[in-house]
Amino acid sequence: MTTTRRPTATRLALAAAALSLGAAALPAYAASAEPIQPLEPARVTDPAKVELGKKLFFDPRLSRSGFISCNSCHNLSMGGSDNVAASVGDRWQKGGINSPTVLNSVLNVAQFWDGRAKDLAEQAGGPIENPIEMNSTHEIAVATLRTIPGYVQEFRDVYKTGPLDIGQVTDALAAFEATLVTPNSRFDRWLTGDRNAITATELKGYELFKNSGCVACHNGPGVGGNTFQKMGVVAEYKTDHPAEGRSAVTGNEIDRFMFKVPTLRNVELTYPYFHDGAAKTLTEAVDIMGRLQLGRVYTKEENAQIVAFLKTLTGEQPRITLPILPVSSDRTPRPDPFAPIVAPRKK
Repeated sequence: MTTTRRPTATRLALAAAALSLGAAALPAYAASAEPIQPLEPARVTDPAKVELGKKLFFDPRLSRSGFISCNSCHNLSMGGSDNVAASVGDRWQKGGINSPTVLNSVLNVAQFWDGRAKDLAEQAGGPIENPIEMNSTHEIAVATLRTIPGYVQEFRDVYKTGPLDIGQVTDALAAFEATLVTPNSRFDRWLTGDRNAITATELKGYELFKNSGCVACHNGPGVGGNTFQKMGVVAEYKTDHPAEGRSAVTGNEIDRFMFKVPTLRNVELTYPYFHDGAAKTLTEAVDIMGRLQLGRVYTKEENAQIVAFLKTLTGEQPRITLPILPVSSDRTPRPDPFAPIVAPRKK
């Protein structure tokens, strides 16, 4: 909920979000007058690649300790997040920023809060090399996978070439993560004609959400994720968190405190909120956003109405059958989560 953008910019942002998911994301309904569009189910065109990516997503052997997987910070049983302000990383190190949900992340204009990764594949390679997160390297992760016969064969079957490399690893992870969409929320059903899908209070919350200007940034099928906006427009956002936002990527001072607008899909599941995880509840988040982004102080009743609306955005969660991971060979490094912290390596 931030500053109003020009209609043309908003339409371009929606188009970009649609392209990131595929043409199916915005059917004829894109012509609707509503600023939020229904979320379509994912279309799987390569199930073998998706299954391989799912195994990698749950496999802790991608980390140096052999203990941390993608699911550690993006728990698919908890809305694709971990519900802490900063994730717990390698050897119990504190992560640098609040982990955004992986659900519906395929809709994002870019990945990470500062948008430094252009897509899911590029994002997937980041945590592996991050000394606080998985604390490994691409070379070590790939070498480990090459010691596992089941993976060697599965990569060969999917990619028809070898040996497996980091590009294949991140591509498979991205293919799986692209399927993690959550359609058929109660609000989606309301959008598509079921006027009994939400209550009168929730509808009042949506109207307030629209009329206050929240939809200037939280729009499209992802209800956000498609633009970067300044945190603290009307009033300064005060935090001790060191994150700079887009300026860390672009080097431009004008981009300081510009962050990717988070999706509001499943937002009741993905607390705490903001890049620093400072808002512990939706009530607190709505209050802060109203004051700092819109210059509006919501009454207790208005806040409750908006929160009620936001909870209608919880969609059908991905039904994941836990994969049976390929068996390690004698050459595969054994888990060692209690080893001393390895100093960050120079690239």
